[in-house]
Amino acid sequence: MSTDKRPRVIVFDLDYTLWPFWVDTHVTPPFRKGNGDQVVDALNHKIKYYPEVPEVLKELVKDGYELGVASRTGEIQGANQLLNLLGWDKYFTYKEIYPGCKVTHFSKIQKNSGVNLADMLFFDDEQRNIKDLTKMGVTSILVRNGVNKEVVQNGLRQFAQ
Repeated sequence: MSTDKRPRVIVFDLDYTLWPFWVDTHVTPPFRKGNGDQVVDALNHKIKYYPEVPEVLKELVKDGYELGVASRTGEIQGANQLLNLLGWDKYFTYKEIYPGCKVTHFSKIQKNSGVNLADMLFFDDEQRNIKDLTKMGVTSILVRNGVNKEVVQNGLRQFAQ
């Protein structure tokens, strides 16, 4: 039995964290299913995400973690549409997707989950968000090239310490 300290909620940013673009500028909503399990935008461009993300999300949920999303995008509908079309909706208990400060997103996740900020782990590609949430007691991990297994394992290790 592992005695390592575990986060109760793991939260991910979307843009440049789960997928390599800004949903409000680099792709064109609305999105739809393309050939096979592909998702395409209004201009028929394939939507790509970081390759290990689906497996990472699936494994974390299987391991008993609750997951959330915190995104400051103005393209709220498009971001939600992508999560749905990619089949990732089922992994996220908490979704805070709207412009503003990540502090607000986390306050809502805390209120809805009943979980203390100190029991949350956060992955984001922007230093300012990492700084804001670290100040509030959230273990926050700067993601440089998208989420993958190694990034998440390192985050879990850092949280346990």
